[in-house]
Order: sequence, then C-alpha cells, then structure tokens
Amino acid sequence: MRLEGPPNADTTVGVDLAKNVFHVHGITQDGDLGFSRSLRRNQVLSFFGRLEPCLIGMEACGASHYWARELIKLGHEVKLIAPVYVKPYVKRGKSDAADAEAICEAVSRPTMRFVEVKSPEQQAILSLHRARSLVVRQRTQTINALRGLLAEFGIVFAQGVGHAIRFAKRVSQGDALDLPPTAHDTIMDLGEQLLTLHGRVLWYGRKLTQASKSEPRIALLETIPGIGPITASAIVATIGGAEQFRCGRDFAAWLGLTPLNRSTGGKERLGRISKMGDRYIRNLMVVGMTSRIKQIKTAPERFDPWFSDILERKPAKLAAIAMANKTARIIWAVLTRNEPYRIRTV
Repeated sequence: MRLEGPPNADTTVGVDLAKNVFHVHGITQDGDLGFSRSLRRNQVLSFFGRLEPCLIGMEACGASHYWARELIKLGHEVKLIAPVYVKPYVKRGKSDAADAEAICEAVSRPTMRFVEVKSPEQQAILSLHRARSLVVRQRTQTINALRGLLAEFGIVFAQGVGHAIRFAKRVSQGDALDLPPTAHDTIMDLGEQLLTLHGRVLWYGRKLTQASKSEPRIALLETIPGIGPITASAIVATIGGAEQFRCGRDFAAWLGLTPLNRSTGGKERLGRISKMGDRYIRNLMVVGMTSRIKQIKTAPERFDPWFSDILERKPAKLAAIAMANKTARIIWAVLTRNEPYRIRTV
C-alpha cells in the first residue's frame, strides 16, 4: 500500500531488508504515515535517491552495512539496530510491513543503541575470519570422524589437533595400518582431507597476520598479553572505534562477559555471564586467557598481580572468564587512549 503525499526532509524511514523484495515504512515529523510499500532490489537506490535527506533505520543483518554505505552516499543518515532491540516494537504477527514499521519506531527512540556501520576494509578482514572459522569447524569434524572410524578397529590416537595431524602425515607417508582394504582407503582419504584443511587454516592465519600489519590499532591491541593478531584483527574489524562504548564495562557487556543482573526490591542478584554479545570474539578471548593461565602458573611474577590473585581464589575456567572480562576493559582503554598496554608487575 502506498499513501499519497511526498515525504519531506523530516521523514523517518524503516527498511526491512531482504534478498530481493524490501519493504519501506516512512513517517513524517508529525507522526503521520508518509508511505508504506514494497521495493524490488533494483528500485531501492532510485527510490531513496528521490527522497530528501532523512533518517533511515535498518536491522544489522546480512548486507545491511552495504546498504547503509550506499544510502549514506545519497546524503541520508543511516542507523543500524540489532534485531533483538527491534523485536519489542513489532505489534503482532510477522510480516515485512510489520517489521519495517517496528524498525521505523525503534530508530526514533532516544535511548536506542545502534551498530556502527562497517567500512569495506573492515568487512574484508571479517571475511577472512568467517572463512577461517568455517575451515576450523570442518577440520574438527574430520578429526572426529577419523577418531570414530578408527575406534571401531581398536586404533586410538591422542586427543588434540597436533596428534591428529601427525597421525594423518604418518598414514600419507605409507605407515601401514592393520585395516581391511576398504577401511584403509577411507582412512587415507580422510587423512588427506585433514591435511588439506589444516593447510587452509594456516593460510588464513598468515593472511590475517599480513592484514594486521597495515592497521595500527591492531598493533596496539597486540601489546596486551593474551591478544594475538587473530583476536586483535577480529576486534578492530568488528567494532571499529571504541568510542561508541561509554566505558570499558559497556564493551565487556557487549561481548557478553558481564554477569546477568536480576536485582529487584533493593536486593542485588548477579548471575552467570550473559553471553549476549559477539560469540566469535568472546570465544577467542576466553581461549586466549585459558592459554595465558598456563603461563601465569609457571611465572606469576611476570604478570599483573590481579590475574595471579584471581587464579588463586577461583577455579581455572571461572578465572579465564574473569580475565577475559578484565582484558575487554583493557582493550577499550587501549583503543580510546591510542596507547600501548603497559604491564603492571609486582
């Protein structure tokens, strides 16, 4: 449905993104409905090109950053909203028109939180991370398949990627296995697949290391213990500037590393971590802190006393989460101050 009356410069527009058919919902400054209609993909830019500069809201989903950049070029102000913050504004049911209306309502709220529009360079680095994550999962699947099939014949190798790679190399080099011919050929093929996937993981790691050398903010984050080029590049490519977060705790909360707050009636009740943020970065940080725990146990005098203290008082897994939370706040401070991290020792 399209209503008569051209939108003016004070129009607020909600856009429900899709692959081919988009829905736009516009309201005027007075709160009147300006238009509500569907657009084909090739009509979007021409439609907004005819509008005077206005505020446009979109959900932060697939292709949203591309469309945001294109609409910004046309002079519009574009804000991206996490889908979880749009859902409460959907009145009833689920349709493209209802979603576009909800986005239009959400983008006009004064307390709404927005997602920073990513540049093509940021998305290029993120594409490396997404591809590497896919190959890592495929490598894990192949290792699990190998272990499962070999266990049926009483052959077991130690857990860990390194042991699986060494086993696959021995098999590829002609190491004889006491297996029926069909099973032997299957294990040989899976071993070759594992070595290929492992090589792809290493290739993506080298590409990420190369990409990190051209970004000074990544070099700053690498001065933080437990933060390597992969984690640092993922953080910079995902958040851009840390100024969008009010403080270090906001960044830690965005990663889902802060406790859930269920306080009421003046009683403070804190639960487990929320896990509501970026799962990929949170996983990288926890893995990095888990690795760092081993270093702290062997040489505690070389590290910040806070980390050694938390490790003495808490179990290792709980300490890793607390260290990741602390490190997230350090990351925010390093990025906002544009200074390298200096380790505070005893």
